[in-house]
Amino acid sequence: MSTYKMFFAGSGGQGVLLMGQMIAQAAMLEGKEATFLPSYGPEMRGGTANCTVVVSDKPVSCPLIYEADIAVVMNLPSMDKFEPMVKPGGFLFYNESIIDRKPNRDDIKAVAVDLAARAAKLGNDKVANMVMLGEVVRGTGVVQPETIFKVFEEKFTGKKAALIPLNKQAFLGE
Repeated sequence: MSTYKMFFAGSGGQGVLLMGQMIAQAAMLEGKEATFLPSYGPEMRGGTANCTVVVSDKPVSCPLIYEADIAVVMNLPSMDKFEPMVKPGGFLFYNESIIDRKPNRDDIKAVAVDLAARAAKLGNDKVANMVMLGEVVRGTGVVQPETIFKVFEEKFTGKKAALIPLNKQAFLGE
């Protein structure tokens, strides 16, 4: 490894910040260095939300990034804003359910994910972010899937523990 610089962006309520938190938490469980820096408008649900995550095997000197190895965009405004920030050869994961265009660049690895169809197949549109998280983790190797499952156990406690099987299923793309 060395360092992964990541952007997660979308609308409030799409689980963008949770995806970033889970990657950072999993990285720390694996003994890696990680930062998580959220940013969201005052509207929250429905407003814009994004975060940066840096995962490294060395101490992270600054959580701010100006170029991403991996960008995850959940809506068109995020695609427009963050596609140019993906470094050549980097990954752009995008929600093709609501983004009606393909990326403009051919020097990046674009991964289209039909989140609406895949979440509908599982019977719950709220797991779309876990479908995307699974694609990112499996596609990049930033953290191990098993470590994300440990994060599920830490994040989903009490009554929310009942959500773990569905979230695992969404993450695994089943």
